Amino acid sequence: MTAYNDLTGQTAPPVPGDLFSRSQIIIGLRALAVFLEANPDVPVEEYGHHLTVSVRTGDDPSAVALVDATAALLGVDVTDDTHRGGHYLATRTFGRVSYRIVHIPQQRHEEYRARDSYRDNITLDHDQDDDQDAGRVA
Repeated sequence: MTAYNDLTGQTAPPVPGDLFSRSQIIIGLRALAVFLEANPDVPVEEYGHHLTVSVRTGDDPSAVALVDATAALLGVDVTDDTHRGGHYLATRTFGRVSYRIVHIPQQRHEEYRARDSYRDNITLDHDQDDDQDAGRVA
């Protein structure tokens, strides 16, 4: 059962949709494991797989609290690269499969949207023989 702690230390009750999603993910993972075991000719990624959960809360402190709580449940430390413009995350590896929970700070989202706002002003000239002039401002 999933329960989230908010910043006041209060535990919120499980969300029914979360329970349904959780159940569906667990059923799917078990079915995939059974399928892969029964079908050894089906390729898998040699270096493993990641199950990544992106935190989608309304504010940074709540998201950080959720990553912290999940890291404690996973028994791992948090990786905080936010001071370098990175993410706040926790990862635990189970063999070659890892579970990762990631929070992208609001400032990082805003920076990405600002850079992306210029996307329509740049076109690539694919007819050039020389890659030196591949990007041009429209």
